[in-house]
Amino acid sequence: MPEYTVLTLTAVVVVVVLDVALVRTRLLATVSFWITLSIVWGFQILVDGWLTKLTAPIVIYDEASFSGVRIFFDSPIEDFGFGFAMIVATLMAWETIARRHRSPTEVVDREHA
Repeated sequence: MPEYTVLTLTAVVVVVVLDVALVRTRLLATVSFWITLSIVWGFQILVDGWLTKLTAPIVIYDEASFSGVRIFFDSPIEDFGFGFAMIVATLMAWETIARRHRSPTEVVDREHA
């Protein structure tokens, strides 16, 4: 399997497992996360599509390094998995840091909301 595909799948699995089993931010279970992700992906479709369009690419991927599956204006599908992993990791870190600055009652209230 191509490197970019393997690394993307690994990153997605790692952040999901971290969020669900270890850090437990419950990000993936919130509507606000999915709204945030859809906004990011909306802009990513435009920018990534412009950068990777096959008619005049600015960024050229080695065909042997990814699955070859392209979506949304010729963007490699791996770009969206990698973007997902980056966003989850960033928001997980942000939430973890924020938890340290909340009082214990705020943490309990937020987890049950």
